Amino acid sequence: MASPLSESELVELEATLLPALERHHLRLLAHSLRSLQAIAGRREGDLPPLAAIEAWVQQQPAIAADPDFATAFANQLHTAGDQLMGIAEHRGCSALALELHDLTIWAQAQADARLR
Repeated sequence: MASPLSESELVELEATLLPALERHHLRLLAHSLRSLQAIAGRREGDLPPLAAIEAWVQQQPAIAADPDFATAFANQLHTAGDQLMGIAEHRGCSALALELHDLTIWAQAQADARLR
């Protein structure tokens, strides 16, 4: 499977002052980013195409055993990729170059905007 978030990244994520639901969304985005980086085999540049995501999902034994879940998971990674591209554009980098810190800054700005 994808490279998991490191212990320090999990600590950083949990240390945010974001509400629980927003921390959960941030955690999902971070895990999606790591999965997409693993699929692409790099931490810079463009996101892998849907076909590459689907092929990777089929190589994961725990996921491939359930075709409906595999399809849904591939689609969710692709959708998360779209959101990551938007964040990357705003941050001035490629989607695969994003780090947890970038995602945290984005999530905090989103929360702040909702409070205004």
